[in-house]
Amino acid sequence: MSSVAALQPEPTPIVACTISRDVSNFDLLIEDMEAELGESWGDLGFEDAIQFMAQPDADGLEFVAVAVDSEDEADLARISAVIAAAKEKSIKVILIADEVSPMALHQLLKLGADDFVPYPLPENALHEAIERLRAAPTPEQLAMAEAASPNFKPKGDRNGVILPVHGLAGGTGATNFAVNLAWELATIQKEDAPRVCLLDLDFQYGSVSTYLDLPRREAVYEMLSDTASVDHVSFLQALLTFNEKLHVMTAPSEMLPLDIVTSEDINRVLDVARANFDFVIVDMPSTVVQWTEAVLHQAQLYFAMIELDMRSAQNALRMIRALKSEELPYEKLRFVLNRAPKFTDITGKGRVKRLAESLDISIEVQLPDGTKQVTQSNDHGLPLAETAPKNPLRKEIAKLAKSVFEVSKASEAASI
Repeated sequence: MSSVAALQPEPTPIVACTISRDVSNFDLLIEDMEAELGESWGDLGFEDAIQFMAQPDADGLEFVAVAVDSEDEADLARISAVIAAAKEKSIKVILIADEVSPMALHQLLKLGADDFVPYPLPENALHEAIERLRAAPTPEQLAMAEAASPNFKPKGDRNGVILPVHGLAGGTGATNFAVNLAWELATIQKEDAPRVCLLDLDFQYGSVSTYLDLPRREAVYEMLSDTASVDHVSFLQALLTFNEKLHVMTAPSEMLPLDIVTSEDINRVLDVARANFDFVIVDMPSTVVQWTEAVLHQAQLYFAMIELDMRSAQNALRMIRALKSEELPYEKLRFVLNRAPKFTDITGKGRVKRLAESLDISIEVQLPDGTKQVTQSNDHGLPLAETAPKNPLRKEIAKLAKSVFEVSKASEAASI
């Protein structure tokens, strides 16, 4: 008997499961699961999954892939119970969503899904999600990283200045301006330097993490999914520190709908940021969304990046009209002209003047072309001050940072 038993192949251990109403609706998921795990995965319905999570066999699961589509929105309570049961067992959850409304997606993600992949699955998307789960630091590693971090203790004793940066057309250099302005403010003086935070709110194409060579953290997504629970400690834990001086909230690792957060969510994040930092630079998406109004109300100044071309002029006009029609504080807008004409370019200077007159605006900041050094700096993940301190663009941004800092200090002194 023993010799016969030894010849029996041991069953392949199940390390993952798909959970769905009907997995046949997700044929690409089946193919990718087989490619990744071979026979080491199973499939469960929602009801079976809840029962299975209560059994000891579930302890061996590495992750579950919960697949939902628009028809499942009527059954969110049961799906939520599945995700909650998995989290209780410390099983990681990948959410696969096919044409699910932003509200339903927000509700499911808020329960603590570790990763999100849209369906139909992009090439290698499931593989990359699994790799992210496996590479995620353990709680012990996170504790060690936090202990070694130079982050200050959150006290909520500040009343910071919020300065959003909004590109009114693609390629106007808004993110580059936001990154370098934040760095110049953070390093404006060696002693008693201001606390500066840079928030990347472009949840789809945010590139602050690229420009500063910082990893995108799932903690950001978790914070945005449950802003009602955000406090000073959890907010700082979602940030990364660049060169021990600048605190950064990167965009989430996955492309998310811009309306995954509400105005209330953004206000909570900005309130906590303002309470812990002297300056909060916000890199905005170029799209105007529902919560843009919340940022505008919180801002002291709202930098609008433009170039000397027709698209910028038309978009600036649209922006001004939209704010006026909604009776929003459009006077907070400060137009920043990137790649402005050189001092000796008389014709270019005339075009700038005509642009301002035609839009009935004042272009208070004109930034020179930083040339290839800007692209090189961004590709290296460093601010211009670190790679090309004599660059004319860097010098102008440093001047602006000094002006902002001095005005802020004067206002603070006047209020005492």
